[in-house]
This record gives sequence, C-alpha cells and structure tokens, in this order.
Amino acid sequence: MEQLFFLHVLTNPQKILHFPDRYNLLVIFILNFVHAAGVIIGLATGDALGAPLEGLPVPRRPVRSFEGGGIHGVRPGHFTDDTLQAVAIAESLVFCAGFSPEDIIGRFMRDYERSPHFYGPTSSAVFALIREGVPPREAAQQVYDALGGGRSNGSVMRGAPIGVFYPPRTVREASIACARLTHLHPVAAECSAFVNRMVSGLCRGEERSRAHAGALRACESDEVGRVLADPHRSSLSPSLDALEATHCAVSVFLASSSFEEGVVGAVNLGGDADTIGAICGALAGAGYGIGGIPSRWLAGLHRATMLLDLAWRLYLGARP
Repeated sequence: MEQLFFLHVLTNPQKILHFPDRYNLLVIFILNFVHAAGVIIGLATGDALGAPLEGLPVPRRPVRSFEGGGIHGVRPGHFTDDTLQAVAIAESLVFCAGFSPEDIIGRFMRDYERSPHFYGPTSSAVFALIREGVPPREAAQQVYDALGGGRSNGSVMRGAPIGVFYPPRTVREASIACARLTHLHPVAAECSAFVNRMVSGLCRGEERSRAHAGALRACESDEVGRVLADPHRSSLSPSLDALEATHCAVSVFLASSSFEEGVVGAVNLGGDADTIGAICGALAGAGYGIGGIPSRWLAGLHRATMLLDLAWRLYLGARP
C-alpha cells in the first residue's frame, strides 16, 4: 500500500492536501524528494533537448522534443558532459558522504577519457593536463593563467547536485570549492554558488522569489549580484561565459509558468543551448518537481532510471 502511495505522490504532488498523522512525515519526505529528483532529471532533460542545438543560431521553429544531430551527433534523448559531470558529482557526494575533491576529479577524468569531445575549453584543458601528470590544482592554475581567467560556464552547469545535498546555510562553501577544481575565475565560482543556493532552497520548500533572494544575499560578487538581481532587465546572451549563461537560465526560469515553458525557452535561445538548458532544467526541476516534467520527455530520456536512482540516493544522504 505504501509503495502505491509513494507512486501516487511522486506523480501527483499537487493533489496531496492532508493525510492522517501516520502519513504526514511520509508525505513531507516524498514531496521533498519530488523536487530533488526534478533537479537531476531536469538537468539531464535540458541538456538532452539543447544538445542538438549547441553552437547554432536560434532555430527557425522552437524545439520541443528530443532530436538528434548537432555538432556532436547526439542521438535523441542523449545528454552531454553537462550531465556526465553532474552525475559524477552526485555519485561522489553519495559515495563519500560529502564533498571530496580527489574523488570528484577521479570521476571527472573517468568520463572525460570516454567522451573528450563533449567538454568545454576550460574543463578539457584542465583534464588534458591532469592526464599528462600535472597535479589537479596546478592544472587549474595553469589553465587560469593561460586563458586569462577561465570564466566559461562549465562549473555552473554541473553543480546542481550540491544544492540537493547541502542546505542553504552550507551550500556555498562546497559550491565554490567544486567550481574551483577546474574554473578559478571568481565569477564562474560565484555563478555556480548562486545557482546551487537557489536549487538548495527550492528543494527544501522555498518559493522561487525567496530562493532567488537567498542566493542574492549569499553572493559576494558585485558583478554577479548586479546582473542577477534583476535578470529580466537586460537582454539574454546564450554564450559560454559563466555569467551570461547563468543570467539566461535564471531569467527564463523565473519568468516561466511550467517546467516545459522554462526549458523550451532556454534551449531555443541558441548558442550554448545544452548548458543553458541544463542549468535552467535543474532550477525548473527543483521548482516544479519531477511531476512537472512532461511524460514524453521522461520516457525518451537516456538512462532515466539510473538518474532517478541516483537522485534517490543523493536525497537520502543529503544534509539536513
């Protein structure tokens, strides 16, 4: 009976109003998991929807279903390194019961060796140096010096599992540390912390406005805070830049009325569509829950069962 109850709540959280005392804690537990699962599945969904559009102009017709092709020749419903790196972080948080830079780097390298063509300029440069034997911290510093900062969006797209795992009061430290494994530019790290703080709050019952306000209060970058304080004020630029990509994702999510509206709007901006889709998908998944993700996308998403199982284990191990 409780298994059927779980499935009912998971797919119909908006219908839960009140239950006898024996179910109250179970309802709260499951409703919170609905949002945590939405983060992982939502991130992968946005990544997979945007993957065929990456690096291309705004499409002539809005893309609303999984398609194949693009610069990486992906198959419909398949994701890129945005999800691979997010999965690596989530797996590490579960396995190590917290943030372990050494373990995360090992998992990053495992997936990079399998699919190096997916990775962006900063992460791929760092991983290539590590593969040559350069210590991870030194590799990140060398890339930072060579690229003039490494302000690309790779650390933002992957970090949402940290928001699931850590509560708002402690999410920032792990977010900054994880971003700096590859991206030493302070703007890239602050953008990752901003998104993860929003995810953390949304997963724990905060409304969108409160989660956004909490992220603004925690932000220590004047530039990031200025742009994201009123994300609808300026035009959207779906680029590789960490702040521009974060601005796109946050703006579209805050203006949306459903998961589908938000993610479709994000990936159809063009440019770095898979990454902006992944960031917006994580935020929208946290906000609307897995029940807000269209069933056709759940059915077509590559390795959805694995992602849902990982979300469950991440949620069970999350810090209170």
